[in-house]
This record gives sequence, C-alpha cells and structure tokens, in this order.
Amino acid sequence: VQLQASGGGLVQVGGSLRLSCAASGGTFSSYTVAWFRQAPGKEREFVAADRRSSSSTLYAGSVKGRFTISRDNAKNTVYLQLSSLKPEDTAVYFCAAAQRVILSSMTLGTTYTYWGQGTLVTVSS
Repeated sequence: VQLQASGGGLVQVGGSLRLSCAASGGTFSSYTVAWFRQAPGKEREFVAADRRSSSSTLYAGSVKGRFTISRDNAKNTVYLQLSSLKPEDTAVYFCAAAQRVILSSMTLGTTYTYWGQGTLVTVSS
C-alpha cells in the first residue's frame, strides 16, 4: 500500500484545513488508518485513528473536539479536518495504515506498516 498525504499549508490561528491521504495498492476498507504529527524538535505524536470498521475512532486529548478523522473507502482516501487551529498544531502531519490492529495499539506509531510522506501545516499567530 502506498499513501500520499496532501492539503497542508499556512493558516492563521483559529482557521481550518483539511488534510487528505490517498491510498493505492490495497483494499483500503480493511485497514486501520491514523494521523500522526511531528513538530520541529519534537518527537512524533499520535493525532487520530479510525479502525477499519469505523466503530473505534480515537483522538489525542490535545485535538479532541477540534480535529475530525474520516474516510471514503470508495475513494481510498482518509481525511483529517483541522479546525480552531493553534500555533502548537504546527507540524508535519503523516498518515499511516495497517491491518489487524487491536484497539489498545491504535495510538502507537510502531503499529503502522505503511506511511505517507507528510504534509506541513503551519499555524501563524
């Protein structure tokens, strides 16, 4: 499976963006998909994940209520809607995917087999 992330850019505080991650080479509906981010000088951190059945959606506490993960299996694409953006949301955002993910491991980067190349989100104050 190959993942291609897009949609990043420069946005002002309080603004919104929608990130996209297009998948190819696999049956996307069977994958758990996730977004991670890495800010300059910091470690990669979990942002959100959607289990293949969409029965389990998780968010990091810092983004809950502001970000929304969704997917369109027909288009093999997962989205991350970013709203009420803050300067601390500035980071490179990565999408990731894996099969047979258990609930307790959804937030771990090591869980995911496939990664996109990242898209930069910059929030200016």
